[in-house]
Amino acid sequence: MLELHKINKSYTTGEFTQRALKNISLKFRKNEFVAILGPSGSGKTTMLNIIGGLDRYDSGDLIINNKSTKSFKNSEWDAYRNNCIGFVFQNYNLITHLSILDNIEMGMTLSGVSAKERKTKALNVLKKVGLFEHAHKKPNQLSGGQMQRVAIARALVNDPEILLADEPTGALDTNTSTQIMDILSEVAKDRLVIMVTHNPDLAENYATRIVKLLDGKITSDTNPFGEGVGATEEYKDGIKTKKTSMSFFTALGLSLNNLMTKKGRTILTAFAGSIGIIGIALILSLSEGVNNYITDIQKDTMLSYPITITSQTMDLTSFLQQGREASQGKKNVDHKKDAVYSDGSLFEMAKTMTNNIYDNNLRKFKEYLDDKNSEINKYVGETGIIYNYTTPFDVYS
Repeated sequence: MLELHKINKSYTTGEFTQRALKNISLKFRKNEFVAILGPSGSGKTTMLNIIGGLDRYDSGDLIINNKSTKSFKNSEWDAYRNNCIGFVFQNYNLITHLSILDNIEMGMTLSGVSAKERKTKALNVLKKVGLFEHAHKKPNQLSGGQMQRVAIARALVNDPEILLADEPTGALDTNTSTQIMDILSEVAKDRLVIMVTHNPDLAENYATRIVKLLDGKITSDTNPFGEGVGATEEYKDGIKTKKTSMSFFTALGLSLNNLMTKKGRTILTAFAGSIGIIGIALILSLSEGVNNYITDIQKDTMLSYPITITSQTMDLTSFLQQGREASQGKKNVDHKKDAVYSDGSLFEMAKTMTNNIYDNNLRKFKEYLDDKNSEINKYVGETGIIYNYTTPFDVYS
């Protein structure tokens, strides 16, 4: 049901690259108790994480029930972890503010199981690990061995095909370790259990198969696939692909429960958030108020000093410039005392004035003013423009 085919995995830190797994090939039976032995840094936990879908391999292939995982999408990895894998960690990873029963039910929240069914399954699995009477206690009220049994119960509640245990007895005394190993041995009767451990005595006494690793390579395998019991078993194609989901009310309940367990932090966070929201609202209000005030001032100024546009306009700048040039030219004329000269300055000024008078296209401008979509409309509106009409009469005699 599970096969690692030429798996390689490396970790790079800066310029240094550490090869954790080197061309690992390993097949597992449907139900057996496999112990992975090796010193620290040999790649045991890395291999366990790759099997559980918590880490990705660099090359090779992880084959699950005859299906390659090379092209797995995130949703397929989620379905695999949620439906096929149960995890048991050395440090338990229990949620401290939830009861033992709630911790176990947490494993079923993404499986679409109803609240009533979740509770029934959780109580049944607590009976199997001997903690039924502690269902409503918090994790900090239990011993280390009891918390590890809760972790095993949480891993088993979804009835996974594979149970992965990373140093499950690493923090326990000898007597408690024996109890945990007895539970794992019972579990391995009807499913695959893969355990990472440093303790060779536990592996030899309980495991049906011991795989040793050293420097990322397999050095020995006491019962390789293809030999012994289960060597000819046939695998079914495909894996469980039940969609992972959480109902809205379940998510809301978990969120509220988490908020209420840390009231001080929740109150401080809410207070800080409200200060930020109020500050942003004040800044936006002040900005809007200043913009409106400036707009009102502009409108009042325009009303006090209106702009008048007539049908004709004179370019006074050009008129005055030409007048100065004509005056300057007159001063430079050399007059003879026995001659009479005409003074055409007034005529030139009149001519210059006439040349600097231009007609405005008021018809086109009025069409622009009357257009509701024109830019000027938002400043002057419908009452900011006044029209005066004249009727000139040309009388001839």
